[in-house]
Amino acid sequence: MARFIAFDWGLRRTGIAITDSAAIIATPLETVRTDDLAAVASELIKSEPCAGLVVGIPGLMIGKQTDSTEGIESFIVKLGRDHPELTIHRVDESHTSLEAMNALHLGGMKKSQRREKGSLDKVAAAIILQRFLDSGPRL
Repeated sequence: MARFIAFDWGLRRTGIAITDSAAIIATPLETVRTDDLAAVASELIKSEPCAGLVVGIPGLMIGKQTDSTEGIESFIVKLGRDHPELTIHRVDESHTSLEAMNALHLGGMKKSQRREKGSLDKVAAAIILQRFLDSGPRL
């Protein structure tokens, strides 16, 4: 089987998460500078078989536009152009940062470490990816 790769896009930093090869469990991978994201994404896609890509969209369920919407949509267009063989799934990312903060807290991470934005971004990406996995069949 092949894995899925998810992105929690941000203006400065983007969190990345991946699944295992059976596409069952989402795991935080890393946080990268958004300026470097296209190259990092391409390397990840080439490194192992990829079943598809997942991108968190704020306000997707209610159709709300945010400050990030334009940048996220530009990123999705670029991904589609660079990797037309892969399906790009949009997943509502509402409250993922709060869920990520709670997960880091419950996991025992010290407050000073939780304040490091990079930790939060990759965990938020994993939550987005797990939402996608939990949503049912992926055709």
